Amino acid sequence: MNEILEILLSVSFWAAALRIASPLILGTLGELVCERAGVLNLGIEGIMTAGAMAGWMAVYQGADLWTGVAVAAAIGMILGFIHGVFTVPLGLSQHVTGLGLTLLATSLSYFTYRMILPDVPSPPRIEAFQPLAIPYLSDLPIIGPAIFEQTPLTYFALIAVAVVAFVLYKTPLGLAVRSVGENPAAAEAQGIDVYAVRIGAVMVGSGLMAVGGAFLTMSAFNAFFFEMVAGRGWICIALVVFASWRPGKALLGAFLFGAFDAFQVRLQQVVGGDIPYQIFLMLPYLLSILALIVMSRRAAYPKALMIPYRKGER
Repeated sequence: MNEILEILLSVSFWAAALRIASPLILGTLGELVCERAGVLNLGIEGIMTAGAMAGWMAVYQGADLWTGVAVAAAIGMILGFIHGVFTVPLGLSQHVTGLGLTLLATSLSYFTYRMILPDVPSPPRIEAFQPLAIPYLSDLPIIGPAIFEQTPLTYFALIAVAVVAFVLYKTPLGLAVRSVGENPAAAEAQGIDVYAVRIGAVMVGSGLMAVGGAFLTMSAFNAFFFEMVAGRGWICIALVVFASWRPGKALLGAFLFGAFDAFQVRLQQVVGGDIPYQIFLMLPYLLSILALIVMSRRAAYPKALMIPYRKGER
């Protein structure tokens, strides 16, 4: 018990929780923006993989780190545009299109990697983002080192939460996005171009997802590995439900999952080999499922989510 309490009170544990949560924050925000506009994006796993590979490859080829982030975001937006065209004006199944996009983006990422680097015995390394201490704030007890000594992409994820929340709830653009996700016919009657808003939301959301993938190769690690996204995209979809489609709760949900994951790693070290390690790997997902069950009972989803809209129809 003392060892567990020591884990929970350590600064390194909370710093690791936020670091693990960062790609989930970006991925969850991206999915939330898509779904707020009425489009389910099951392509998130592939988009995160493509962002991870594209951003890392750009830096490996000589670009600076922020250019790599921009490249990842651009690739994500292109994939989001493809998803938007198929699901919004063409009205195809959002489930099938999203799964197809995941397969396409993942396979294309691996193929591109092998085409550019056919003979490398191990993944090449880059100089990734380094932790950046915020003056004065990093000196605060406990929360200072945990929150204000992170890499720039973690700060970007936290800022993105505030920006998305502000845009969704305080601007006409956010009202338009929420309107087309709740009642697209009423939005069209007010002069809003439902197709343009939905496709734009999917592109922006997909760009955030791709940056979440780029976090893995340019901040958490310094190389690209196959299967490195490891289901984080699917976790993000669940976290959107957990968050009731609200950015603030999305941040909380991602942080809780990061805390569960960081906790299981340290718990393995305390317990040793007495319990199979698979139990610990399962722990953050099990706790996330339980939290999802509790929170989703009161979740208010966008009423037009996954419902195709055709102009002029009522």
